[in-house]
Amino acid sequence: MKETRLSRPGWKILGVLLLVGLLMAAAWGTRAGARSMAFFRVRAVEVKGTQYLRPEEIVARLDVDTLASLWDDVEPLRRRIANHPQVSSVEIARKMPGTLVVTVEENLPVALVPTAKGLLPYDSLGKQLPIDPSRQPLDLPVVATRDPILLKLVGAIRSLEPMLYARVQEVRRTGRQEIQLTLSPVEGEANVEPGDTVPERRRSLRIRATAGLSVARLADIFPVESDLARRKARVDELDLRYRDQVIARLQ
Repeated sequence: MKETRLSRPGWKILGVLLLVGLLMAAAWGTRAGARSMAFFRVRAVEVKGTQYLRPEEIVARLDVDTLASLWDDVEPLRRRIANHPQVSSVEIARKMPGTLVVTVEENLPVALVPTAKGLLPYDSLGKQLPIDPSRQPLDLPVVATRDPILLKLVGAIRSLEPMLYARVQEVRRTGRQEIQLTLSPVEGEANVEPGDTVPERRRSLRIRATAGLSVARLADIFPVESDLARRKARVDELDLRYRDQVIARLQ
């Protein structure tokens, strides 16, 4: 049978493209019409994911016009939030008929750093965050200076070993290539002898290490701590400066 022009593959593809174009034009026309309808005006903003940022601060930063439609382009709004120094990422979705849903991921503080204005929160990249510690209590370790290497280490500990991170009290340099971490004792660990006073029941533990300390290397203290606790040894310091060794200095 002789093939007609309209049955050839090229005409079929052209027909499909034409149909898609018509559907897109119809969708655009529908959306453009919806934008002019009062029914779809933005009447509420729902904020999710904030930990330290106040939702009302996000809403104020959006600065949505009272005549804005739910179908307006949200990219300018997303950029307003993304430019906040405490925001890591942001997504904006629509919820019918008139609610914008803003989902925020924050740059979280990992440590407090002493400054001329007192202890201020910093993230793992060494950036000061606009969190007021006087308004929001921050139970964070103290890093003696705004040292990118130490802040990155503390951030890695928080991500990979959160239980250990909860024990970190202070991190400082003791030399050009040496650092010291101060840890609180393991929860419930007595580490005492008869006659000890109450303040001595929870002695801090010093960890000495090189500046390039990894979280995996720091985790080498766990079995050593367990063994020393079994033997009821009074530990003053654990030294990780020597390769593949954990040297315990007892009191």
